[in-house]
Amino acid sequence: MKSLPRYIVTEKRVGETPLVALERARQEYTLPANIPLTYAGRLDPMASGALLILIGEECKKQAHYHTLDKEYKVELLFGISSDTADVLGVASTTPPSVLDATACRTVLKTLHGPITLPYPHFSSKTVHGKPLHTWTLEGRLDEIEIPVKQSEIHRITYDSLRSITREEILETVRNKIETIPKVTDPEKVLGADFRRDQVRASWDIVEAKGFSPYQILSFTCIASSGTYMRSLCEHIARQLGTSGLAYSIHRTKIGHYRRIFRHFGLWMRRF
Repeated sequence: MKSLPRYIVTEKRVGETPLVALERARQEYTLPANIPLTYAGRLDPMASGALLILIGEECKKQAHYHTLDKEYKVELLFGISSDTADVLGVASTTPPSVLDATACRTVLKTLHGPITLPYPHFSSKTVHGKPLHTWTLEGRLDEIEIPVKQSEIHRITYDSLRSITREEILETVRNKIETIPKVTDPEKVLGADFRRDQVRASWDIVEAKGFSPYQILSFTCIASSGTYMRSLCEHIARQLGTSGLAYSIHRTKIGHYRRIFRHFGLWMRRF
């Protein structure tokens, strides 16, 4: 019998949960149904990219993989915010600020090194034995202190700044929202099928506001394990004096990154 690999890296699609991507990988790699699988480093439903899946006995070593660094390609949409900090949230908009590349580059240059960011309100971080997203849905955030995550940004680079029309945004967002299969299991329903009726209605209001064009900042970020790109996007937008959300997040690399000096480093191991 052919021996199984210890792990595989699959591409999670937008709209998939990590568990759905894991089971799809089981079929694509023809892994036996009785072989345990688990993932190391989750991705949000609206994020895509590299997902590390451990196989068989390697599942018992999951904690060993929790410290891996990751690289992301991120698009930050300015002028629109949401309670999830990405497009799968209840959105609101303000007249978009006009930003320039110099201002964006300047802010990104300040982010190298240690950074402390709040966990997104819609995340699985446990507070007093309950996921943060449950506190949010119950309207009880004022009863707790929002936890923060201390991370290390090894490298962050400016890629581009472009304009985008309201119509283009709405078409993309609506398509992304519908990529998630309808959730009917009462034990897995997050806010009644990801609150999609409410989310759709909020984006309809964004459409009716009539603001256009908006701007999107594209950047590449290599960061330590557990760094939420959604929180980072909100932080960057605030530093630029506006609002923003993660329009797209794509994980490109997983492994051990060694920063040599401020703007340069090497991947010592890739998975």
